[in-house]
Amino acid sequence: MTRDAVVHHVQLACPAGTEDALRAFYVGALGFEEVPKPPALAARGGCWFRRDGVELHLGVEADFRPARKAHPGLLVADLDGWAARLRAAGAPVTFDDDFPGMRRFYTEDPNGNRIEVLTPAG
Repeated sequence: MTRDAVVHHVQLACPAGTEDALRAFYVGALGFEEVPKPPALAARGGCWFRRDGVELHLGVEADFRPARKAHPGLLVADLDGWAARLRAAGAPVTFDDDFPGMRRFYTEDPNGNRIEVLTPAG
């Protein structure tokens, strides 16, 4: 089957001035690399990150409210290693058994945006 559409990126919001904390989290704790934003977009603030074909764009929103329900889901091979890295970085890690066939936990970025990290069970 040919794929006509794939997800290019997921956009999350952030308040202005939190880019350094976001870099520490997404690059330092999660191992993403920062992707340079095009100049016209860089002037708006925020930052973009990429890892293993996944792109997360953090854009400044004036009336920022963290995404508590909506979230990206990151499929990983070493769930426990990711959990340990996040805990070591001071991020919350909350495991959840409600997704049959998957092991998963939720965490949040420095601005409170929810992130799901999961791997197939078994």
